[in-house]
Order: sequence, then structure tokens, then C-alpha cells
Amino acid sequence: MKRSQINNSIETAIDVFEKLGLNLPPFAFWTADEWDKKGKEVDEIRKAGIGWDVTDFGQNNFELIGRTLFTLRNGYRLDEDGNFTKVYAEKFILDPPNQHAPLHFHYSKMEDIINRAGGNILIKLYKGTPDGKCSDENFTVQIDGETRELKPGSIVRLEPGQSVCLAPYIIHSFYGEEGTGIEVDGVKYTVSGEVSSVCDDWNDNCFLDPMERFPVVEEDEPRKYYLCNEYPEAK
Repeated sequence: MKRSQINNSIETAIDVFEKLGLNLPPFAFWTADEWDKKGKEVDEIRKAGIGWDVTDFGQNNFELIGRTLFTLRNGYRLDEDGNFTKVYAEKFILDPPNQHAPLHFHYSKMEDIINRAGGNILIKLYKGTPDGKCSDENFTVQIDGETRELKPGSIVRLEPGQSVCLAPYIIHSFYGEEGTGIEVDGVKYTVSGEVSSVCDDWNDNCFLDPMERFPVVEEDEPRKYYLCNEYPEAK
């Protein structure tokens, strides 16, 4: 993935979030030069992996398979017994039309996917089998607290303000519905949110096809912002 794609995607996300009234914390705007001067006072940000996260999942097809998101808060593992500093996480996710993360589930994370603002979100859902495949069984999810029974591969539409609760082993992939959302530079965007238990991207993601969680970056232009997996060590 090219650094120029990452820079442009973050700038677009900042613009869309601002236009939709979704405010980011100050560290969202720290440049790479500012980060290089930071010390141990921001170790919480480093250890929890909060901040900007842009990836093409190693597929080199970012417009179709990709994510641009900002993790606002998260916990991190304190010890080998599975104890964490915090037990919750929150994200803003930029949803261009039809760009999606690959089908995946989490072994332990429970999450609410929330349509924060813009247009509609479409989310494709399956029940997962113990060996990480799509089950052919019906299953239930909670949409705004209401239990609904779904068929395998059902697509749920979330309008602004709506949310769906996904338990572990619920396979999912979601994206902005084409033709809905706020228009920026000729593209219509929606913003989804995620409120969840701790997000552990290194140990708790299961993709149905081989994927890389973080991108291999081609440095075709200078870095404007650090991604959450790139932070420099404290000075």
C-alpha cells in the first residue's frame, strides 16, 4: 500500500468527521515530526494502539478491500493471564461506498457496530462454526436491543443512529451503501462507530481468507501521520 494512499485517506477522514460533527482528540492531528519528539508520557497511546489505522489487508485493492479508522480508546494486555488495563474500546470508521473489510470474526471481542452519521451501512452476517467457517444455520443478533433471527449471509441495513450487537464468532463485513452519505470530493461517505470489549488486533482476528491485518507500506511520499502500528519509541 502506498504512503500517499494512507496520507490521503487520513485527510479525507478528518474532513468527513469534521463535516459530520464527530470530534477527534488532539493527538489525531499530531504530525510525524511532532510524534518524533514525544516521550513516555504518551506510552498509553503506543501500548493500546490507539490512533490512525489504514490498511488494505495486504490485498493491494484498497478501494474495494480496506479500512480507514481512528481508535479513540482501547485497553492492552497487562499479563499472560489475560488481564487488561481497560475492558473497552471505541472507534470511528470511515465508510466509502462498497469499501469493506474482509469477512472475519473475533474469538472473544463483543462489539456494537453503530451508524454514527451520514448515509446507510450494509452489514453482511453469518454465524461462524468452531473451525472458522460460515455456518448454514440461522442465528440471532440484537439490532437496537431487539433480537432478530437471520438467515446465513443476510444483509442488514443500519440507518444513522442504529446499531447491531455482534457476539464472538459472528462473521461480518460492512460498508457504506452506495448513493447515501455526505459528499466530499464527489464521493458519499458514512461513518460507523464501534464500541466493544478490548480490541486485540494481534490475537483476536480470524479472517476467512488469508489476510494481513496491517499493510506493507511503499514510501512514495513523506509520512504525514503515524499509523497505530508505527509509533516511534519514546525519546
